[in-house]
Amino acid sequence: MAKSRETFNKKEKEKLRQKKKQEKIDRKESRKSNTDKSTDFEDMIAYVDEFGNITSTPPDPTKKRKEIDADSIDIGVPKASKIEEDAEGRKGKVTFFNSSKGYGFIKDEQTQESIFVHLSGCIDQIKENDKVTFQTEKTQKGLSAIEVKLVK
Repeated sequence: MAKSRETFNKKEKEKLRQKKKQEKIDRKESRKSNTDKSTDFEDMIAYVDEFGNITSTPPDPTKKRKEIDADSIDIGVPKASKIEEDAEGRKGKVTFFNSSKGYGFIKDEQTQESIFVHLSGCIDQIKENDKVTFQTEKTQKGLSAIEVKLVK
């Protein structure tokens, strides 16, 4: 008589596979029986209150609404206002200056922006932390300080 080709390991794997298949069928049936078909459109609606919070209650129609003039809303970046230069020019402080390469930066007192300065645009010899007056000119890379003088 021939020996059976089914081993113990094969039998156990088959039992495990059948058990998983049965569990999957049971889960599927439980989902079908437990479905709540009462989810109608009203349950799905969400409202946003005046502060941007999501809520399930509709807004109160008796509440007074504030009217906004659409023309008063600015869209985009506001244009920069022109800085008026007095007779002496703008004032600032040298925050960085590399004397070997001949360039640095001046921080404007009024706008707090950093403006490039080159040695060729300096009237007086400058170094870091000096208070200076200067004029500006528009260059390809932005504002550049010219006629830089030390403040006594």
